[in-house]
Amino acid sequence: MVAPLYTTASGLLFHAGKILVCTVGLPARGKTHVSRALERYLRWTGVKTTVISLGDYRRKVLGSAQKLPPDYFTLGEKSEETIKLREKVLQGCEQQIWDFFNAGGQVVIYDANNGTRERRNAVAEKFDKAGIHVIMLENSCDNEEIIMANIRSVKISSPDYRSWDPERAVQDYLNRIKDHELHYEPVEETTWPFIRIKNVGEKIMVNNVHGYLQSRIVFFLMNIHNRPRTIYFARSGQSLIEHSYKADSDLSPAGWEYAERLKEFVLDRRAKSLEQRGINPAERRLVIWSSARRRSHHTAWPFLTKGANDHAPPPKVKVLERPQMSEINPGVWDGLSPDQVRKYYADEWERFVNDPYAYRAPRAESYHDLCVRLEPTLIELEREREDLLIIGHASVIRCILAYLIGLPASEIPAIEVARGDLIEVVPTSYGVYSQAHHFWDGPGRSASGKDEHNFYENYAEDTRGKRRPEAKADGASEPVVAAVAA
Repeated sequence: MVAPLYTTASGLLFHAGKILVCTVGLPARGKTHVSRALERYLRWTGVKTTVISLGDYRRKVLGSAQKLPPDYFTLGEKSEETIKLREKVLQGCEQQIWDFFNAGGQVVIYDANNGTRERRNAVAEKFDKAGIHVIMLENSCDNEEIIMANIRSVKISSPDYRSWDPERAVQDYLNRIKDHELHYEPVEETTWPFIRIKNVGEKIMVNNVHGYLQSRIVFFLMNIHNRPRTIYFARSGQSLIEHSYKADSDLSPAGWEYAERLKEFVLDRRAKSLEQRGINPAERRLVIWSSARRRSHHTAWPFLTKGANDHAPPPKVKVLERPQMSEINPGVWDGLSPDQVRKYYADEWERFVNDPYAYRAPRAESYHDLCVRLEPTLIELEREREDLLIIGHASVIRCILAYLIGLPASEIPAIEVARGDLIEVVPTSYGVYSQAHHFWDGPGRSASGKDEHNFYENYAEDTRGKRRPEAKADGASEPVVAAVAA
């Protein structure tokens, strides 16, 4: 089982050594999407991972494509100026890889075309001599719909095509691809271990990949796709007994009202979003995940029925209960206020305040335990191709959001998730876009958001900005978000 783990003196985990994953493939084949998704997953497991993108580095050093010689993106014979520029970018990018490894990093994903055997061998041999495990990750695609969708959604929005007419940008990029196709050599050599992915997850081929961490990489890549989708998060409605973990109580009258309002808001928001993309909302199914707790599962019930105010037929909805998504177990602190815990468990309280992520109250779960429990759910999240609404508990939503957004483990307890806010997350090739929409001000949402007798579940307001001492000392490159919802 994998989840955010602990650091070691060497910075390396799983006795796996250092790994260089070299992407291979023609432009617009999903290399960046796969690279960023793999980076997110490996960081979640505690492995120090980064993506070094040749394209991003080139834009940083040389500027956009308009500032480059005409033959920069064509293969074959080149001018002396172009050769020097390309060599400068390649050497600078490789130096970034060395710098990351020398600073204690474990996995580098080198996001570049690497389209010839000569180029792949040149890179691999350099790092293999230093004892670094090299894996070739080839992305091939013969589905024109996927290619065109990738070009329109990702490539023409890059700085290379800023202020260009979209159709002209698409044609220019297609011309760039055609030139690369003339010189492209697929990975057929068995000199190095390789993973070959076809059509972003449709088919996967693995050759000579050994080791636990390497196998985890293969396992993850078997479960991803790049179909556009939106993931929504909302807390369950107010229950009859709010402050008890043991009491699996049903929704209160206000909770049922909340559930109806959530349905209206989600379906309206989703319909507008799909229509903007030219998709008929009636043709796309909405999948809803809830925990097996009554207040979570019953909050999803209105989506399966047609209410008095519904003018359209019920949407295509599928509701799934996931027992792994139950809230964090507070143990003997169940139902206690912070003042009561300070009085009866003074030593335990001090340890909890110092490390809210890793600390485990007596007979309880820590956030680390919860992350371990949720790992199968995260893999199912990667597999899900439809729009997804997760109706859950605050602690569970924090963990899943941290995974998607890429927050360090120490920040998980500090993410605010208010009842009455719908959090919308859209995964993209270069990360995720997230925003919160407020839709409820009724019972169950206090002005401060605090719940004194359920603080173990809702401790975000008291830990805002807190991080473990070692987390502060770590590199500042990791994103830090103190609040996701208002």
